[in-house]
Amino acid sequence: MTVQPSLETRDLTIRFGGHVAVNAVSCAFHPGELTVIVGPNGAGKTTYFNLISGQLAASQGQVIKSGTDLTRMSPSARAQRGIGRAFQLTNLFPQLSVLENIRLAVQARSGDGWRILRQVAGLTDLAEQAEHYLEAAKLSGVAHLPAAALPHGDQRKLEVALLMAMEPDIYMFDEPTAGMSLDHAPDVLDLIAGIKKDTSKTVLLVEHKMDVVRSLADRIIVLHNGELLADGAPDTVMSSDIVRDVYLGKSAVPA
Repeated sequence: MTVQPSLETRDLTIRFGGHVAVNAVSCAFHPGELTVIVGPNGAGKTTYFNLISGQLAASQGQVIKSGTDLTRMSPSARAQRGIGRAFQLTNLFPQLSVLENIRLAVQARSGDGWRILRQVAGLTDLAEQAEHYLEAAKLSGVAHLPAAALPHGDQRKLEVALLMAMEPDIYMFDEPTAGMSLDHAPDVLDLIAGIKKDTSKTVLLVEHKMDVVRSLADRIIVLHNGELLADGAPDTVMSSDIVRDVYLGKSAVPA
């Protein structure tokens, strides 16, 4: 029996004037699968992400989630339907504490939005849920610091914790370890590996570090000049001559 994809792009395309940045990319993604999207600079990876999450409007094609067409929906409407996106740059409330940032994400997911007047029991429940995500991200020790006071690595961990607190079906990470030290990067990768273990979730990851790709990928797709160049199991894709020629160079796959 064919399993319905959790997310599909069908001939997804965007043009900027005469330039086609993403050209008719069709892919289906499934629950329990972590797909890494790779390609040289300018290949269209982040643009493809922006089309899926709604930051950019497609020139043509469709974005389908579990059979529902999201193509004309706003980013917030897509988020409400379970598409969660983390960005290369942190997207936090800098003056609020770490705990308050996560509590607001939990509150938004609960449907209460910004409502201030709540019963104490409800506030306690939100705080307990927020503390759960703090612990998962190893941020309990800085819970009461302003987000702006955190070092870059901890801000990236907080961003992942915020995304987890929203409990999306689709997780999208755009170079999650960019700018992070070697000491902090494993914490973020551990969080993503933990999400991957939940077979009800679908994870998409843009990444250029080959050690990260190898450690996490169930599948790799390669974009080049906005087009889908290769799609398959990591070993098969990375050993492909055409992939080596346009992305890795003609030498062996880097360590």
